[in-house]
Formats: sequence, C-alpha cells, structure tokens
Amino acid sequence: MRRSPARVGTTLGIAAVAACLVTPVVAHAHTTLPAYLELNELTAGAFDLAWKVPAVEGPPPPIYPEFPRHCALAAPLSETQAAGSILMRGVLQCGAEGLAGQSIEIAGLRTTIMETVVRLAFLDGTSAMRVLRPSEPSFVVTQAAPGADSVDARGHFRLGVDHILSGIDHLLFVFGLLLLVRGTGRLLKAITSFTVAHSITLGLAALGVVRLAPAPIEAVIALSIVFLAVEVAQERRGVAGLSQRKPWLVAFAFGLLHGFGFAGTLSQIGLPAGDIPMALLYFNVGVEAGQVGFIVVCLAVMASLRTLDLRPPAWAHAVPAYVIGPLASYWFLERCVSAFTS
Repeated sequence: MRRSPARVGTTLGIAAVAACLVTPVVAHAHTTLPAYLELNELTAGAFDLAWKVPAVEGPPPPIYPEFPRHCALAAPLSETQAAGSILMRGVLQCGAEGLAGQSIEIAGLRTTIMETVVRLAFLDGTSAMRVLRPSEPSFVVTQAAPGADSVDARGHFRLGVDHILSGIDHLLFVFGLLLLVRGTGRLLKAITSFTVAHSITLGLAALGVVRLAPAPIEAVIALSIVFLAVEVAQERRGVAGLSQRKPWLVAFAFGLLHGFGFAGTLSQIGLPAGDIPMALLYFNVGVEAGQVGFIVVCLAVMASLRTLDLRPPAWAHAVPAYVIGPLASYWFLERCVSAFTS
C-alpha cells in the first residue's frame, strides 16, 4: 500500500521525535568518561599503581586491570572516593621480568561503551601510553624511545571523536545552529566561531590555567540549548533572533562554555602535566572530526529530504524546537539540582 506524502511526512516526524527522546536515555545508561590506569616504576620490576574508575552516574563499571601471571600486588589496594570517581592505589610487583613486552588487559571492558587510558613510566625515563577500547581491551607494553612522544595519538583522537558523538547536548547545540543559520558562508562562520571558542577554553581548562566547577558549567551548557530552541521557535513565527542576526557571536559565546564541558574528559583522566599538551591536541582534533562528521551527515539528510516530494503538516516544522527545548530544560534542572546537592 502506497502512503501519501503527508502520511509519510507525519511518520518521519514521529520517528524523529522518538529518536530524540530515546537517544538521551541510552546515552545516560552507561558512563562515557574514561577509566585511567597509571603504573610508575619505583624500583626494578616494582610499580606504583593507580587505578581510577568513573562513578558519576552511579556505581563504577565492573572493570579491572589484569596483569601477567608473574605480577602480584604487594598488598590489597587502598580505595578513596574522589570527585565523580573511585581511586585505588597500591604496589605491583613484577620481579625481574618487569612489564616491557608483556600484555595488560582491562577485564570487563568489552561489555561497556567506555575507554581506558593506560600510562606506564619506567626507571630509565621511557614511557608508554595506550587508549584501550571495548573492541581492543588489551595491549603489549612497548617502551617509547627516550624523549619521544609517548602519547597514544590514535587513541586520543578516537577518544575525542567518541566524546563529541556521545555528547548529545553538544550535538543538539550544533544541530540548533544548523536549523537557524541560512547560507553556507554564514553557517561556516558560525561553526568556525564555535570551534575556535571551545578550543580556547578546552586548552585553558585542560592545562589548568582556568578552573571552574563542572556542575554549573554543565547546567549553563544545557541552558544554551534552551536558548537556541527558543530562537528556533521564534524563527518559525517569523521573528529573527540574535542567532540569526549574529550567529557567529552566539556560537562563539556558547562555544566558550562548551569547551569547559569537553575539558571534563581530560581532567577526569588525571594525566601528568607533561602529557597533557599532546593529548589535548589529538583529543581536540578528534572532537573536531566528530563534529564535522555530524554536520556533514545532518546536511546530507537535509539535502536528501529536500529532493523528496514530502508534504508534512505545518505543525511538523515546530517539532525540533519543542523536542529540543523541553529536553534541554530537563537537563538544566537536573544539573542545577546536582550542582547544589553535590
């Protein structure tokens, strides 16, 4: 049976609303913050061990590091509660065989959607770093040459891509800009302004130059999406808001806030100061790649829909604003409560 264009348009609208409502629930079902394992060699074959797992959205995930059979803990790990995470420390004894050329695995990682950053520092000044994923939960330790960059470039790039694609609030802000800004040139300026702004604050926050409490920042990020939703609703009524008149200004202002949100991932890891600049570079490139990919997909879908003979009802044009607005308002209230109760 062939459906009418109006019926098809209504069906697509309902499907889009359902996707928007279901996706955030899925996104919040599991944490996307990375875990962190650090091993610093104290004496030959003996390592100071720090194991940090996120506990922002409930109990920590059931993951733990597995070491070669010849390695053993000198004593049970001590456990402390940190902001949004649980930190366990101890000493790992690996004897004369050490860890170079040995395999380290994060057990349980395959059943999660998170990454784990592993960093090792050896007595001779060399180091090794890898970002492990559910599809790749183990690696063989290979020491970098003295003075070489030990930061896992590919791993931090993918960490940035995953972070932006799992950050529904950041993507909704970019999507709101796409709905509001007309013209390729104006859209390019707005997206560039957003990129420049969040790159500035991401760098400042990750390097420790500026320190702000994450909970209020996350609440204001949600409020920035509410602002765009209102602008989208007004635009449908023929009222040109600030986002249409000066999109680059709005994108830059709110991009500064979103950069602090991006920095939360790197700051949660707790990398040594010397590793942060390169990790920040690769992570930021990954964030940009994910953002550009999202924009390309959105524009391709919009272009494809324009080629179809669809005639959705007039009310369907208001659906994006009235889905994004209440969702972002809920996030804002939820994060405000979290900021005052944490």
